[in-house]
Amino acid sequence: MKAIILCAGQGRRLLPYTESTPKCLLKLADKHFIEWQIDTLKAAGIEQIVAVIGYAAEDIRTLLSQRYGDSVTTVFNPFYEVADNLASCWMAREHFNDDVIILNGDTLFEADVVHQLLTKNDFPITLAIDHKASYDDDDMKVISQDDQLLAVGKTLAVAQVTGESIGMMHFSPIGIHHFKATIDALMHDQDSLQRWYLSVIDQLAQQDHVGVCSIHGCAWTEVDFVQDLEHAQSLVAQWQHADQDR
Repeated sequence: MKAIILCAGQGRRLLPYTESTPKCLLKLADKHFIEWQIDTLKAAGIEQIVAVIGYAAEDIRTLLSQRYGDSVTTVFNPFYEVADNLASCWMAREHFNDDVIILNGDTLFEADVVHQLLTKNDFPITLAIDHKASYDDDDMKVISQDDQLLAVGKTLAVAQVTGESIGMMHFSPIGIHHFKATIDALMHDQDSLQRWYLSVIDQLAQQDHVGVCSIHGCAWTEVDFVQDLEHAQSLVAQWQHADQDR
């Protein structure tokens, strides 16, 4: 099992906090964002971790090397300023083998999220989703039926939406083969630089390759905007308090 964290971007929507610091190096309590992610992945039993980096790459490499040594590998995405995260997936393609988890660099989560995702293996690719009363324009919305993903995207008709992607998915060896073959073909087209990798998941869903796993009830959050930081700080404070009580 291997986890690939897509954290090449600066996180401009978090300015001024990311003026000279990438989103993944923002501090939440006593650790950087990416440390929370890696420590949680390791607590869930995943030891092989790859971070796809771009903005302030040397700062990230230094931190990861000092904290984790050789247990975390970095891949540099030179297109981070002009491309979306499909390019980050393509740069990490040599690590697409066996079972793989891919997650966004702005998703904060507890270990139970990973555990629940890995219990669902009905499809070659499984998307972790959550549910709430209403969805806004920035949510990566999903339409599913009987644990099968039918569509994923930000512009789906809200009346049909059954959940939102939390920015984490699991690929079986067959699933990662389909994903890699698709992005290899797409990256021959310059327009693909502007595509999200979830647009490929939407494409593969039309071929019945993708399922969903609800992690509703597990603690997680996505940090896109300045107001999200307060919720993230509150969440890690709860985790720290729980650790102290054990």
